Amino acid sequence: MKKITKAAAVDPIECPKAPTSITINLIALAISLLAVVWLREYGQDFAVRTTSLVIACAALALPIIVLEWLFLKPYRNPSAGLDFRRRNRSLRRTAIKLMGFYLSVGSVGFVYWLFPEYHGSFYDNYFAVVRAVLPWWLLLAIPYFYLVDGAMQQPRDAYWQLGSLLLGNRAHVSGRAIGQLYLGWLVKLFFLPLMFVYMGNNLNTLLNFDFARLQDSFKAVFDFTFNFLFYIDLLFVTVGYVCTLRLFDSHIRTAEPSFLGWGVALISYQPFWSMFSGTYLKYDEGPAWGFWFWNTPLMYGIWGSIILLLIAIYVWASIPFGIRFSNLTHRGILTNGPYRFTKHPAYISKNLSWWMISMPFMVSASGSEALRHSVLLLLVNFVYFMRARTEERHLSWDPDYVAYARYIEARGLFAFVGRWVPVLKFRPGHLFNLVGENPTGDRPSEPGSAYKPAAS
Repeated sequence: MKKITKAAAVDPIECPKAPTSITINLIALAISLLAVVWLREYGQDFAVRTTSLVIACAALALPIIVLEWLFLKPYRNPSAGLDFRRRNRSLRRTAIKLMGFYLSVGSVGFVYWLFPEYHGSFYDNYFAVVRAVLPWWLLLAIPYFYLVDGAMQQPRDAYWQLGSLLLGNRAHVSGRAIGQLYLGWLVKLFFLPLMFVYMGNNLNTLLNFDFARLQDSFKAVFDFTFNFLFYIDLLFVTVGYVCTLRLFDSHIRTAEPSFLGWGVALISYQPFWSMFSGTYLKYDEGPAWGFWFWNTPLMYGIWGSIILLLIAIYVWASIPFGIRFSNLTHRGILTNGPYRFTKHPAYISKNLSWWMISMPFMVSASGSEALRHSVLLLLVNFVYFMRARTEERHLSWDPDYVAYARYIEARGLFAFVGRWVPVLKFRPGHLFNLVGENPTGDRPSEPGSAYKPAAS
């Protein structure tokens, strides 16, 4: 018998290839920032929170789409489920899909009409853009659905199933697939208007900022950089929620199916954050970091620079997404950029920045109050910890994510955590590693559980 060497017996741990390109995304970002420069010089007549914002988003999305199409060819990815050699087009099937699509869009409109949250002036700019774009979007959906339908390897997707159900045909209809479809739309209807408005505010600041102020003090530099970094983050986020298209393999493959996953995600955003934090998690009642270092310029600059560095890492974690950013959904497994070092670079850097900004350990002269505010911030950190665990549980139904998690657990920046605290080791389909089995080799105990991806 041939002797097997120790090196050959070891299963090599490799990191799966990312579906995006950092280079392409940075080129697109540069083009979008040039568009902002152009808007500062020549776009004074444009409405900042509508027309200018759409221009900035298009200047990011279109270069990514074109460059990926030329160099990455995302339509060839197995995850896209497309084969343009098929030419299996069907007008009837397309019409049924369009019925499902229009019903989904109508359901979103019904939610906006129903809930008072969307009747205030806060979302006026978002709905102004929607009213202008919606007729063209619904019209262009017709040739798009017809083109993609003919190339789909499994053309009876969730839209077809919803349209069939609307026609009274229950054959080949999966309630779970339709539920996943609506969960994906729920993600977009909630997050897109919120991110759109936030981005408009940051863009307005950029377009009207007086750069002469940067020569005055570090505070002006900090304020500008802080806004600029979050503008980049919101730019990728907003584009990501818009560009959910199978043709570019940026579609929603699965949406988070659990109440826990949705709960810990939504509580982190308005309007839920204001309602919850004001009552239970108000950790930043005292003055922020600048108050403590204002009279010591050197420490003010050092502390502020560390905050900006943490936020820059947070924004760096958004760039690899390209046109695929989205909370609570699976749209491809990122393994490039900061994700090469840890599974959750954005959450880690964001939570550390909150400690640096709020400094809850110094909010009052009372030690007990400082301790209380610190514990409250730890509870906020725990919310994000649970967001990370529920995301891992959801994504673990993709074999690429399991392979990626194994890679990070072996070679990641925080690989020691799993060795020191085995319960935190990654276990596919579970929040924690609570059994004494191989944490990277098992599968969820219930193959038909809610975490198994629905066929599309």
